[in-house]
Amino acid sequence: MGQDTLQIKALQIGRLSTKCPIIQGGMGVGISLSSLAGAVAKAGGIGIISTAQIGFRRPDFLKNPLEANLQTIHEELKKARKIAPNGIIGFNIMVATKEYARYVKEAVRAGADVIISGAGLPIDMPKFVAEAEGQKDEVEGRRTMLAPIVSSIKSALVICRMWDRKYKTAPDFVVVEGPRAGGHLGFSREELSSYGVDTADVAHTYERDSYDEEIRGIIRVIKEFAGKYKKEIPVVTAGGVFDHQDLLHELELGADGVQVATRFVTTEECDAPMAYKKAYLDASQEDIVIVKSPVGMPGRAIRNEFLARVAKGRIPVERCFNCLAHCNPAETPYCITKALINAAEGKIKEALLFCGSNAYRCKKIETVPEVMRELCEGR
Repeated sequence: MGQDTLQIKALQIGRLSTKCPIIQGGMGVGISLSSLAGAVAKAGGIGIISTAQIGFRRPDFLKNPLEANLQTIHEELKKARKIAPNGIIGFNIMVATKEYARYVKEAVRAGADVIISGAGLPIDMPKFVAEAEGQKDEVEGRRTMLAPIVSSIKSALVICRMWDRKYKTAPDFVVVEGPRAGGHLGFSREELSSYGVDTADVAHTYERDSYDEEIRGIIRVIKEFAGKYKKEIPVVTAGGVFDHQDLLHELELGADGVQVATRFVTTEECDAPMAYKKAYLDASQEDIVIVKSPVGMPGRAIRNEFLARVAKGRIPVERCFNCLAHCNPAETPYCITKALINAAEGKIKEALLFCGSNAYRCKKIETVPEVMRELCEGR
């Protein structure tokens, strides 16, 4: 099927149906909160709030980060619902988060429509959701839809087999995050190299055809489990989706929709400060690099003074925010919470500026409706 014959259809996830097959990717700390998620949901997509240190602005955050974050999950969802009362809104929750189970349960209780979970395999997410069902604040009788993030055929098989064996269930949808994604990547440096991603020359080395075959393989895996459970399991692809032609390409591969993050950063509605957005507008292809994250995964970010300082040696941790399950403050190269909060507060020279591979293509501040229209209609 050629791209010119493709029809842009709604994304159907169980009882949920979008106007456009667009999910806005979760970006933390503080980049995708209620303003962005609500605007995307209002425009006909799925808005996603990142739970990563979501309560960093609360006065009690330094004293008790966990409780501040859990409380803010409810607050941000309620604010997003005011923007888009009939929209689809959910959360992105990293498996690597310390107290991961509590975050999942709190998102369910708050009334999340969907939860997307990566940075590790969310093996026990179905259990945590089941334990929290029936305790929601709002929208009675609406089950939260669950999506693991996978990056390979192997990871898709592992998560589907584990959910099947342990919980007799399958995902409601699956997000496939490729090598061109922003923030933490579900690949080792060796795996990135296998797809032609040279960490010294990211902009010119990606071999799309190679990863396209991986996507087709993942779709085959998901269809197998969809057949077993007699339900539709949409596959949503992510990583490097920037414009209408990218959307058409992913749909031609067999995807049901796409997840887009970077393109939404430079919108008026994005929760990021203008200094953060300007860093995207000013970035060149050569400024976008692969970095080592304290999470234990490669990450994609914009080269700046902070990364230059990290390259010279470890930055001692002054305060531990208990954010990651496997982080030793005495050994970590820097505090990722502090670096990301600096970004959300506009302290760009002291910040880790996560981004996707196409951040350099952001040339102006747009509105969410404008971005959604260009993605879905090409105009």
